[in-house]
Amino acid sequence: MTISSQSVHRRPPPLILLGVSRSGTTLLRVILDRSPGIAVPDESFFVPLLARRHRGGVDPARFVDDLSRIPTLRAWGLEPAEVGARLRPGMTTGEAIGSIFEAHAEKAGKPRWGDKTPMYMRHLPLLERLFPDAQYVHLIRDGRDAAASFLRMPEGTFTRTWAHPESAVEFACLWRLEVEAARELGRRVGPSRYFEARYEQLVSTPEGTVRAICAFADLRFEPTMLDYAGSVDVSAKPHQQRLLQPPTTGVRDWRSESAPGDVRAFEAIAGTVLAELGYPLLDAPPREPDARGRARLRWYRARLAAWNAAAAALQRSPLWRPRHPHLSSPTPVEPRERPDRGKRSGVR
Repeated sequence: MTISSQSVHRRPPPLILLGVSRSGTTLLRVILDRSPGIAVPDESFFVPLLARRHRGGVDPARFVDDLSRIPTLRAWGLEPAEVGARLRPGMTTGEAIGSIFEAHAEKAGKPRWGDKTPMYMRHLPLLERLFPDAQYVHLIRDGRDAAASFLRMPEGTFTRTWAHPESAVEFACLWRLEVEAARELGRRVGPSRYFEARYEQLVSTPEGTVRAICAFADLRFEPTMLDYAGSVDVSAKPHQQRLLQPPTTGVRDWRSESAPGDVRAFEAIAGTVLAELGYPLLDAPPREPDARGRARLRWYRARLAAWNAAAAALQRSPLWRPRHPHLSSPTPVEPRERPDRGKRSGVR
């Protein structure tokens, strides 16, 4: 075994943060990104897009051309050519996408990359396929508190889609489907690759919770990881102003901020999952959704599937590039030589 291949085998796996929208994943991202051992940038959004457009072997020049049309790289301070230098003909889609995160981590002087994009809760089988060694931290928050936060988000914060929840009932459908899907992922990959944490514990006992996450992910805990308040630029993010404060309990309490009717409507859809996770209910004991609730879950699942299918069709079509012009001039790519058989590339 060569020295270079030994270093590849020691490369730590990516760490993917999972959680329904408004579950505290941004707080956790900011904390972990302060570790010297991992770079966890702001939401990427591009993983399903690139996976749909580059199925099978990756053509480096075409891949870089697509990167030059994606605003995330500019937001991360990356040039497409910096990623292109890491590509080689015949890379898998997961390796090529991983090279974007690797380039960002290298630029930050860190040996490992992570991701935090709540949208990917709807694409868990894709993540498994692209990153077969990834570890997952699933941050769970009481869905009624998450709903209270989500439904009060400032207009324009989210790009509204067909599946955008507009009510407590719709958010309950989203929360139940995504939490159950992530927990099923955990059962498939096992405890060495899946760790479950609670938002409520992250804000009430942050050091203990972060230490446990670091132990799972084989990261060294640093007390400075919790000293993020005032160091994060949230000037363009009105929905993230809490990052100006240290971890704070009692943010968005459904008991005082949600109408009882909305709480009961949420529990009618997701009460059994809340109870399974140990959250107290307004109306006990928990019951599985009745016929109307099951119909709502089926309808919401169908809306999600329809949106994903429509997005996939557009992203794979010739219409995608004309609708997404270059943000900067793409630099020609000089592909790396394919490694000798029996050796593994440094790009995952």
